[in-house]
Amino acid sequence: MTLEQLDSGLLFGAAILLVSIAAVRLSTGIGLPSLLAYLALGLIIGEGGLGLKFDDWRLARVLGTAALIVILFEGGFSTEWRHIRPIVPTASVLATVGLAVSVGVTAAGVRLLLHYDWQLALLIGAVLSPTDAAAVFSVLRRVPMPRRLSALLESESGFNDAPSALLVVLLSTTTLGDLELWSAVGMVIYQLVTGGVVGFIVGRAGVLVMKRAALPSSGLYPIAAFAFGALAYALAARLDASGFMAAYLGGLVLGNGHLPHRVAVRSFAEGLAWLAQIGMFVMLGLLATPSHLRSDFLPAIAVGVVVLLFSRPLSVVASLTLFRVPWREQAMLSWAGLRGAVPIVLATVPVVEKAPGSAALFNIVFVVVFLLTALQGPTLPFVARRLRIAPTDTTRDLEVESAPLGSLRAELLAFKIHEGSQLHGVEVFELRLPPTAAVTLVIRQGAAFVPDRRTVLLEGDDLLVVCPPHVRDHVEQRLRAISRRGKLARWFGEEGE
Repeated sequence: MTLEQLDSGLLFGAAILLVSIAAVRLSTGIGLPSLLAYLALGLIIGEGGLGLKFDDWRLARVLGTAALIVILFEGGFSTEWRHIRPIVPTASVLATVGLAVSVGVTAAGVRLLLHYDWQLALLIGAVLSPTDAAAVFSVLRRVPMPRRLSALLESESGFNDAPSALLVVLLSTTTLGDLELWSAVGMVIYQLVTGGVVGFIVGRAGVLVMKRAALPSSGLYPIAAFAFGALAYALAARLDASGFMAAYLGGLVLGNGHLPHRVAVRSFAEGLAWLAQIGMFVMLGLLATPSHLRSDFLPAIAVGVVVLLFSRPLSVVASLTLFRVPWREQAMLSWAGLRGAVPIVLATVPVVEKAPGSAALFNIVFVVVFLLTALQGPTLPFVARRLRIAPTDTTRDLEVESAPLGSLRAELLAFKIHEGSQLHGVEVFELRLPPTAAVTLVIRQGAAFVPDRRTVLLEGDDLLVVCPPHVRDHVEQRLRAISRRGKLARWFGEEGE
């Protein structure tokens, strides 16, 4: 690449990136998921629009996988373990049993309606069955739903990418006649379990290292966090295990490990995930050819109807009936099973492996994802209202930022008192922090002052607390408890966990 080509590439790339960012604002304002704008942008600048040709399927698969690693890591890092802990068994069943039911029902529908052979029908079912982490993480966090349902959907989308990817690879490289069922099941279990163990170990190691390192610059912490996420994926892949599972669980462990500068790391992760989404969706839009999409449009509609009205609802019912999930919540989970980049990236695997019917499969999957996302995304708030599903708690929880003070063997914690926090009106002495912890500074309306024990805390205040590492968790839990239930939090059984 010459310098002139680099200049042109940067100009073109920066323009696309700025247009994509503007598309986020526009799509949010009209209630459409931003991924639709990115896919449309790829179609517009592609071979059927402005004429930019991109048909390197192997490169698309590699870049799409890299983007999914970033998105899954960020999704795990941004997920609160205390929110998803009660629903992990439910999400695990939905991501495995539910996935199998969805694959079977979709394949049967494709076989019945389109008369495709079982190999291709099962491939279409495997590609379209997983919900998409990028779509779920970006859309559901703007939809007013109970925290438990949002956590269940996010966990499912984080868990089901790994088994679906394994199934797609198997069906793309092995004929049904040569496929040994129990051997395949054993391999899937090995890859999921080993990937999960690797992600947990690498995540725990990352937490221990980053909490004790006292790095000289806060900007190094986000880089270190993502390095551990990439390490989890790479180690799992080297062990022939699921790198997707390792990346997601590694991010989950790191994000809940009380890291220094956690808010900064999370902001960096979110920005990098947005960049990965934009690049991935625009690239996938470039791969598609509008004239080819038109030829497979009607088959795609038939497949989309099967997925939306049969596969997803039946997979939810089969997975959640034993957990006694109310029918209204099951209906919401069925409608909120968003598809996105994961099915389109998985659809490149059969093309790279030259599986029979792979070109039609990609076109069908692309159209199904586009249409279902355009239908489901904007209607999620309406469906939630019709089902009378609304969150019971919309109060913003206490956020904590920390920085290690290496020479003092102490930590500096920063707390923001948000609107609605029960910390409003509490005097400093009523916090009842450990004797070795102290509120050293209050920043109020841009002015900083040193508080005394009778200082009254107000909404909008920023608190700086210095404490030794061994009481840091106690300080954070105490302030979180008061933020939720007031200075009598312990009387209400609130411990701030």
